Amino acid sequence: MISVVTAGRKVHRVLVDQGSSTDVMFWTTFNKLQLSPNQLRPYIGFLYGFAGDQVEVRGHLELRTSFTDGATSRMENIRYLVVNAPSAYNILLGRRTLNRMRAVASTRHMKMKLPDLGGRVITIRSDQKEAKKYYEYSLKTKREVFMVTTRAPKGVAPTEIARERRPEPVGEVLEREIGGRTFKLHKLLGQATHDQIIEVIVRHLDAFAWSASDMPSIDPDFLCHRLTMDPKVRPVCRRRRKFNEERRQVIKEETKKLLSAGHIREIKYPEWLANMVLVKKANGKWRMCVDFTDLNKACLKDSYPDVNAIARILDSLTFLGTT
Repeated sequence: MISVVTAGRKVHRVLVDQGSSTDVMFWTTFNKLQLSPNQLRPYIGFLYGFAGDQVEVRGHLELRTSFTDGATSRMENIRYLVVNAPSAYNILLGRRTLNRMRAVASTRHMKMKLPDLGGRVITIRSDQKEAKKYYEYSLKTKREVFMVTTRAPKGVAPTEIARERRPEPVGEVLEREIGGRTFKLHKLLGQATHDQIIEVIVRHLDAFAWSASDMPSIDPDFLCHRLTMDPKVRPVCRRRRKFNEERRQVIKEETKKLLSAGHIREIKYPEWLANMVLVKKANGKWRMCVDFTDLNKACLKDSYPDVNAIARILDSLTFLGTT
């Protein structure tokens, strides 16, 4: 974490993020710099958080930013993506700018070095106490933003926390039966395009999974999910939750499907026991989920689960291109 000078003001809490492919300025920082929204160029696209929440992108702008260690300095034009999201930091400097400036950051020494235009080395030091303080704060902020609520709002039953929203086709559609399954194709595509789509679907029909029985016996050598548990946490066995007859029947049918597909198996003496949660779908049917609240609390948190995934998402920003 360093400090820079941009828009004629000194900005603290600038995070050098080598896992990011773009430079980000947060909306609160944008306002504190007293910049005009008219300076923002439109950004066409969307940015999503890890939990699927859409992050509001206000636009992007280019600002002259100065890096100095008190003895020498360097000025760079940096294009910032301005987002409206809570953060402990004011600016994120990504590897795009770091590579262009030939800057080298060391987390061990809490320093960043880069050459000035004359070839001299600029050494920018970070305050370790401040970096640790705001790093811990950033973790708390991320949990508040991306944590899924486990409690239903007042007046809503716990088994009906939310109704599922799915994208709906725009315009008239035609239903075509392909391989015993019904597909919906847009009416305006034309017969030639319909024939091409049907040909692709028939060729790859085995890639579609209509139910759990279509995905039996997944090889654990191919795909296996393991939980990083805190050994100090004691297992929790919840008391059985009571459901009415309709919901009991739904749970029974869904459990049979998972058992027949080999996705689950029966155990006699469980250490962990969680209740089912039924969520009403848009079509009026029920979706069965499992309340893993206790298990999630026992799992160790990884604040950076996949840095490469973050880089791929940011690399896909159309106006910046790839690095």
